[in-house]
Amino acid sequence: MTKILFTTLLCVMNVLFVIAQGTAEITFEKTSYNFGSFSESSPKVTCKFKFKNTGDGPLVIHQAIASCGCTVPQYPKEPIKPGESGEVTVTYNGAGKFPGHFRKTITLRTNSKNEITRLVVEGDMTPASADINQ
Repeated sequence: MTKILFTTLLCVMNVLFVIAQGTAEITFEKTSYNFGSFSESSPKVTCKFKFKNTGDGPLVIHQAIASCGCTVPQYPKEPIKPGESGEVTVTYNGAGKFPGHFRKTITLRTNSKNEITRLVVEGDMTPASADINQ
């Protein structure tokens, strides 16, 4: 009987501890970015997605997974306190890729109220030969 009471008490304390910490909420200024047109001769482009923790608990980004190896996300590894801001930097490298339109997604896994957030980058890489004709 004592073991059951003790186990129940521990479970209740764990739940109260989680509730007391609050819930993080990630809010982005925008979730998509269009690089526009850029040349194959300069195939690397970068953008930043700014966000804020609008919740009342610390925000942790667990993972940022790009849909392709040509797209590399960088994100803060330390917790973001409530009210503080951060940014996710995304670099697309079109070297060795065919010119044309691309659309890549970055999936963020966080401890936010909405655990999954998707960011989108797109653009048009023009052939290097187009640079010579201009």
